[in-house]
Amino acid sequence: EGTETRLADSFRTALDLADGIAFLETAPGSAPASAPAPGDNDPERFTFSEKFACPVSGFTIPEIEPRLFSFNAPFGACPTCDGLGRELFFDEGLMVPDKALSLEDGAIAPWRKGKSPYFIQTIEAIARHYGFAAKTKWKDLDEEIQQVFLRGSGETEIKFRYDEGGRVYQVERTFEGVIPNMERRYRETDSAWIREEFERFQNNRPCGDCGGYRLRPEALAVKIAGIHVGQVVQMSIAEAFAWCETVPDSLTKQKNEVARAILKEIRERLGFLNNVGLQYLTLSRNAGTLSGGEAQRIRLASQIGSGLTGVLYVLDEPSIGLHQRDNDRLLTTLKNLRDQGNTVIVV
Repeated sequence: EGTETRLADSFRTALDLADGIAFLETAPGSAPASAPAPGDNDPERFTFSEKFACPVSGFTIPEIEPRLFSFNAPFGACPTCDGLGRELFFDEGLMVPDKALSLEDGAIAPWRKGKSPYFIQTIEAIARHYGFAAKTKWKDLDEEIQQVFLRGSGETEIKFRYDEGGRVYQVERTFEGVIPNMERRYRETDSAWIREEFERFQNNRPCGDCGGYRLRPEALAVKIAGIHVGQVVQMSIAEAFAWCETVPDSLTKQKNEVARAILKEIRERLGFLNNVGLQYLTLSRNAGTLSGGEAQRIRLASQIGSGLTGVLYVLDEPSIGLHQRDNDRLLTTLKNLRDQGNTVIVV
């Protein structure tokens, strides 16, 4: 007793010196009753951190704020794909579109243009090293040989012989591979023409770092009821509404006090979308893939949620593509919009 201020000052000093992380070790016989009994004579250790950080791995996230969960903001967007959720890659299928061709006849599409002597001599050198004929069809080559051409020879050195007309020389080195070579050149070039030429052999896939969720790892590390926001937006509107109903069961009483108003707002917005027959849409659906009727009903739901009055709404076939069972819900929604003091005209 009487040492609280001194202990607090010492602990503050420890946090400052250790970049926000401090350890507390209990003296023998002084561990709190709630602490687990140590398995040996070593003192019990407790870890304290004043940051959002894992004391084991050192993974740290900044202060949690709304923009962290928006892929439209640099603060929250995945740094690899810039919040797009997709990344470009050189597609093996586009590199070798016709597997019935031989290497000699231009099986590798980027090497086909002009049939440079350099590429032909490179093929012949690799064929000599691995013991196959350059006229062999691509589909008949071993998978290992195909990957050497596409991905490189790794640490295996190959003897290349080049005849440049007036000069003949040999060099022994590893083979970079078509795809790594194009990746490097695409990364280094400033030429728009070269980039456009290379993009003919590219495809897109979900970003390897964010998994297609479009958010940085720090945002995906924040979880509610066991899942992160990226997994929530993959749900349909109906599934997300049902999930929101179960969230309070996984929160403490204190956290429920904070979440109550937020969940109410989310449920209302999802309810508006549900009532206009859009319960099947996923929250991550790209706006460009929506039909005209779906886009119109989304705008309608947002207007209901805004609470505006004195507005004239002209709707062009709002029930187009809508299942018969959802027509009544749509009509109820339109009447609610009217009852808020608006004028609704349906064509």
